[in-house]
Amino acid sequence: MPRTSILRWTAALFASAALVAGCGAAENTAGNTAASTAPTDGAGKATVLKVGASPVPHAEILNAVKPILAKEGIDLQVVEFQDYVQPNRALAEGSLDANFFQHVPYLEEYNKQNHTDLVPTVSVHFEPLGLYPGRSDSLAHIPDGAKIAVPNDTTNEARALLLLQSAGVIQLKQPLTIDETKQDITANPHHVQIVELDAASIPRHLKDVDYAVINGNYAVQAGLTIDKALAKESADSLAAKTYANVVVVRKGDENNPAIQKLDAALQSDTVRQFIEDHYHGSVVPVFGAVKP
Repeated sequence: MPRTSILRWTAALFASAALVAGCGAAENTAGNTAASTAPTDGAGKATVLKVGASPVPHAEILNAVKPILAKEGIDLQVVEFQDYVQPNRALAEGSLDANFFQHVPYLEEYNKQNHTDLVPTVSVHFEPLGLYPGRSDSLAHIPDGAKIAVPNDTTNEARALLLLQSAGVIQLKQPLTIDETKQDITANPHHVQIVELDAASIPRHLKDVDYAVINGNYAVQAGLTIDKALAKESADSLAAKTYANVVVVRKGDENNPAIQKLDAALQSDTVRQFIEDHYHGSVVPVFGAVKP
């Protein structure tokens, strides 16, 4: 091949290579620009946020905000628990970033008993306790010696006793506090027996007792809607002001950007609508109404 032809062929080859390289650079630039608009952990990956929750309604509510958080670059992973102890233990030990299942009085009692330092961030909803029929279906004719199941943890038992008082079943020594126990019952005209059980197990024992006070999440999980309750906590009750369910984190993580985005998502109009559409009064949104 003549030298002139060789030079022309070489120039054409370099021009072609430059064109291909230029196209590749354009594609990569476009790709990098798109990636840069999505919040990540700085390495191009979504930030993983593990949150422990009771299955109903907490995990359901969290799953409802997954798309919101995904747009914020957060991969929300919901870890379900069936009791009230393991989610705090897992959070304290570091296998969770947050949990969502409890109210502040329960959290304070847990911290006190376990020497942990877990703190609430935002209030999301209130689950009215309901007094549900078991072997007896009316409060107008309470059997003498009737058995009434209540949650056996300190805060929810006090709350259950307040509900029984408001229903006219018993009277308490200090009716305007949340510290009462069954030893503080001052009037019991029907000689009812307070049966303390693990909160999660109470729906399974309805056939064994005359009545049962059931936490809202466990009632919903068991297919019991609040309209089936013989009595329930009102939206303006001491309980509603005290027992809002909150997001909980380890102290010092309150200002974590991922936690703040979770908090905002859980107090969004999307969540308010989800709660109202799915739980029909068995779960009540409280954002802005109750502060942890």
